[in-house]
Parts: sequence; C-alpha cells; structure tokens
Amino acid sequence: MGYDPQNPMKDRITDIGPPHYEKMFPQVIKDNYGKWLYHEITRPGVLKHVSETGAECHTVRVGSARLISVEHIREVCDIADKHCQGTVRWTTRNNIEFMVDAESKVQPLLDDLASRGGRFPVGGAGACVSNIVHTQGWIHCHTPATDASGVVKAVMDEIFEQFTEMKLPAKCKLALACCLNMCGAVHCSDIAILGVHRKPPMVDHDAITGLCELPLAVASCPLGAIKPSSVKLDDGTMVKSVKVNADRCMFCGNCYTMCPAMPLADPEGSGIAILVGGKVSNTRTGPAFSKMVVPFLPNTPPRWPETVAVVKKILDTWAANAHKYERVGEWAERIGWEKFFEICDIPFTDKSIDDYRLAYNTWRTTTNFKFTNHIK
Repeated sequence: MGYDPQNPMKDRITDIGPPHYEKMFPQVIKDNYGKWLYHEITRPGVLKHVSETGAECHTVRVGSARLISVEHIREVCDIADKHCQGTVRWTTRNNIEFMVDAESKVQPLLDDLASRGGRFPVGGAGACVSNIVHTQGWIHCHTPATDASGVVKAVMDEIFEQFTEMKLPAKCKLALACCLNMCGAVHCSDIAILGVHRKPPMVDHDAITGLCELPLAVASCPLGAIKPSSVKLDDGTMVKSVKVNADRCMFCGNCYTMCPAMPLADPEGSGIAILVGGKVSNTRTGPAFSKMVVPFLPNTPPRWPETVAVVKKILDTWAANAHKYERVGEWAERIGWEKFFEICDIPFTDKSIDDYRLAYNTWRTTTNFKFTNHIK
C-alpha cells in the first residue's frame, strides 16, 4: 500500500472514533428523522412516537443494572435480534430501550421480556421512579465514600413498584454518586444519594516519594489545602512530603487521584448524604440544583437501612402531597423548605445551611426561615 500525497486518506486505516450515530438507527427512526409529530405513553414503560408520515415507533423501556455481565449483554442482543432487527439503545440512566415499528410487535416483545425470570423489568417512563443512574462505587472507583450498586439495589428493592407503575404525581429521577466528585447526576436529580468523606487525607510519608509526583499532589487540591513539606521519619531520615491544612480540606479526594499515598476513606468518617430537588427540564419552572437535606448517614452494608428509609420517606411524602405534574423540588418550593423538613421527619441542623460564599446572590440568605417546632 503506497502513500498518495494527493489523496492522503486513501486506504488509510486509523482510529477515527465511533461510527456515525445514523448508522445505528432502527429503520423507522432513520426514515422519519425530524418528522415526529407527538409521542405518548401507552402503558407503563411503553412509549409510542407517531410521525407525520403515519409511521409509528414503539419503545419498550427496561430497567438495567449499571454494571452488567457479558452474558446479560448477549441476552439483550438476542432479544434485539429477535424483535428489533438487531437495534437496541441504552439511556443515560441505564435503561435499555427496545424499539419496534408496529403496535402488533409490542406484546410479543413484552411477553418475551416477562418470560426471562424478572431480569428485564419494564417501566421507568412517565409518572414513576426512573432507573437510578449511579457511579462505580466500591467495585471500581478509587475515591468512593460509599458503594454504588449495593445502595441502588437496596433502594430499588424497596420502591420497585414505583418503577413499574405510573402512580406518582410526576417523574421522579433518582441518582447516586459515591463521592462528591460526582460522576453521577446528583446535582440535578429529584432525590439523590451522595457519598461523603468527613476526614482529611492521611499522608503516608514513608511511601509518598516513591508513589507520587509531589507537584501534582499539591496542584490537585482545588482549595490549596496541600503544601510541600519536609518530614522526619521514625528512623531519622528526612524526606520530601506534603502536609494538609485540614481547615481548608473539603474531602473531595482529588489528591488521592494524583497520589495513592494520600488515602481518605474511613469506615466511620465516610458515609452518605441525601440531596433533594434538582431537575434539568424547563417544564413549569427552570432547571434547579439539588439541595442537601441530610448531611450524613452511616455506611451500613449490605442493605443500608437508614438510607433506604430516608429515600422512601421523602418519596412517599411527596407522592401523597404534591400536585399533579409537580416535581419534588417544585413541591418543596411551594410548601416551603421548612415544611418539607417537618413533614419528611428530617432534622434541620446547622449542617443544612448552605453558606457557599460565591452564591450569596442566588441562594436564600434572609433570616425569614421560620420553623414551628422542628429545629434541632
């Protein structure tokens, strides 16, 4: 194969990234791209899109785990080959979507999914709980304050019927991030679970020079809490190391990412916070960030009962009191966050006061925060 300077891309084999997304479309999507008139949810987990050409696309949404086996992926592909001409998609919240081009194909697909031992629960569309988007947790991540898959499994076991039915006031999106670097969507979900560290990193002075580039460790801290230092070891040897200003540390774990000799996970100091009220959509109100309502819950594997109880209490209270189409944050804003804390049985402490100094112009900072009998 010769190189042609007049046509440098001829016969070139290189890594040019993923195929164009249009190549992965089901035929009905490809034929009607940009022509869709409307969509509706015909039953829990089943969406119907209708094109101006009269064509229909029926989507069956199935809950999936964040981490799945090769065998499960092969089973998903078998279903797609059997019913969907070999096409399938995953949503950003870990749902699997099978798409067919005729209503007559929906029930055979649903029957096939139901016959597979509960591995393919249909739901997550409409006024229900979405599949929980979450991070890697203890399985893969190096800075987690809690697990991801284990907590999500425990929570979804408790509220599973809210995924398969449409009996809530509106969509409720759940998320989990196992540390505050937040690979998940904790900042913009209705109810969110966040792993939090509460102790600054420990410094292994014996090993740090062999494991870390000290300038990287210093530069990794967003708050400037890490400074170079000289340390005398037990044998009297002086080594170059770092010191941590605990008062400035926000326990994010960025330093451990750069330097394995600065771990910060701790069995008692690391745990879970609960956030509420985030959303991305512009429907009724603009997008909103989540607000932290429970600063700390302990890590209690394998079922995390304290975390499950708080999430279920918030979900049930919102479901019983919100107006139709009202998201969790919109409901809390309408009744007032004071009332939210009271009826959800969440203690309000000084840890719940958000005092981030760069957001005074946008957050509620007046003294008009009036509890009746709930302040602790």
